[in-house]
Amino acid sequence: VQLVESGGGMVQPGGSLRLSCAASGFIFNIEAMLWVRQAPGKGPEWVSTINPSGTSTYYADAVKGRFTISRDNTNNTLFLQMDSLHPEDTALYYCVRSSINGLRGRGTQVTVSS
Repeated sequence: VQLVESGGGMVQPGGSLRLSCAASGFIFNIEAMLWVRQAPGKGPEWVSTINPSGTSTYYADAVKGRFTISRDNTNNTLFLQMDSLHPEDTALYYCVRSSINGLRGRGTQVTVSS
């Protein structure tokens, strides 16, 4: 079972990034998937959840209207489109299987700075 995140990087405030998470070793299309982030010196923060079919999505207030979660069940991939990025979005972003305490990948770093 493996989750591998990619797509992070450094971007200026107001910019955009698209994160991807490649999943393998489990039946992807029957699992809810989440994005969680952790900023330096802080605990994990839930960002977004998508249901197995992709028809329902949920967002933390801090990212609502700026981030969009989606999934491609054919290719076992989870996405997070991040627009209008703020410096406070700087964090290590993880994709997580099923629930907040589920399996997670190693993460991809997002840094928002001018």
